[in-house]
Amino acid sequence: MNFNGIDFDTYFKNYPDANGYFGKYGGSYIPNDLQKAMNEITEAYFTICKSSKFVSELRRIRKEFQGRPTPISHLERLSSSLGNVQLYVKREDLNHTGAHKLNHCMGEALLAKYMGKKKVIAETGAGQHGVALATAAAYFGLQCDIYMGSVDIKKQAPNVARMKILGANVVEVTHGLATLKEAVDAAFEAYTKEYKDAIYCIGSVVGPHPFPMMVRDFQSVVGIEAREQFIEMTGELPDAIVACVGGGSNAAGFFSGFLNDPVDIYGVEPLGRGEKLGDHAASLTYGSEGVMHGFNSIMLKDSNGEPAPVYSVASGLDYPSSGPEHAFLHDIGRVKYDVVNDEQTIDAFYALSRLEGIIPAIESAHAVAYGVKLAQKMGKGSVLINLSGRGDKDMDYIIEKYGIR
Repeated sequence: MNFNGIDFDTYFKNYPDANGYFGKYGGSYIPNDLQKAMNEITEAYFTICKSSKFVSELRRIRKEFQGRPTPISHLERLSSSLGNVQLYVKREDLNHTGAHKLNHCMGEALLAKYMGKKKVIAETGAGQHGVALATAAAYFGLQCDIYMGSVDIKKQAPNVARMKILGANVVEVTHGLATLKEAVDAAFEAYTKEYKDAIYCIGSVVGPHPFPMMVRDFQSVVGIEAREQFIEMTGELPDAIVACVGGGSNAAGFFSGFLNDPVDIYGVEPLGRGEKLGDHAASLTYGSEGVMHGFNSIMLKDSNGEPAPVYSVASGLDYPSSGPEHAFLHDIGRVKYDVVNDEQTIDAFYALSRLEGIIPAIESAHAVAYGVKLAQKMGKGSVLINLSGRGDKDMDYIIEKYGIR
């Protein structure tokens, strides 16, 4: 399929290019010493990860440890409440540890093991990436440092406990807004001192090359499975697919299975409390081009051109930029990026819980909320939503802030 001059038959061979660019987005804007470490990771990825031994081991882990493939569920009662459009969800909440994050964490930790590294370092917002990496580290016998903002530590206490039980060292980050951006800053700073013995396992399709590509590739299992399963289930492709977007790892993996198909694709950003800067984290909707955390993308900026303060009810979405591939797909129009606010998200959280018996992560509830909105607009057809994680981690926070509805 050709879309706005981009041949999606050969898309994955051409994007990113050799320097890690998706069009003008991506690249690697980091100090020389750290660039050497990134070059080592890139070389290892293109050699080790393409070997049959590595691929076979990762497939075995996915099947025997992660419980893949995860299923697709038809949301029959929620669909009936909306009209004729049929809603389906790809159940990444049933992936081991409760979210999509383990897909790339097992891949990154396996790569670290093959490279002879002793430690993995990462940031986390909602805690799902931290739990997944702590799980991978325990599985492979690696040390693990997880950097997390103090605000998110309070919101995500169950996941903090899980990380510690799994043996990870949770490092509290207290400067700035003490959320995801600051956790990334702190993790990067630590990695610059430990890169000889450690690997930084970035939690999304962000950061310097090769991470946007590498995380997408490890997450592509979601899109590949979903496409095959939906056709087997219904005999056709969905009319539309939907995923939430912060940094954008779940969406990048999910979208990759459908980019070359006549399917409408929607990425959902958090509008939070409203359109005012500081009240949302919708970088692709309201941002502009800029470099942060070693990559060029579309980001939210303050009056000085620095990363702006952001907010979302979902800790995993409160990041002031988005993956460079999302910026590229936004610019060429292949993916439409739109927003839902906190209230719509919480309504969707309870609707899915009450009508379908599935408690979603708040991040995933953004995608469900948009799927509901889309269904009401479409009138007929089918929508496949990536349910990127389960909501166990969010229940205490939701009850405290919103009560039981």
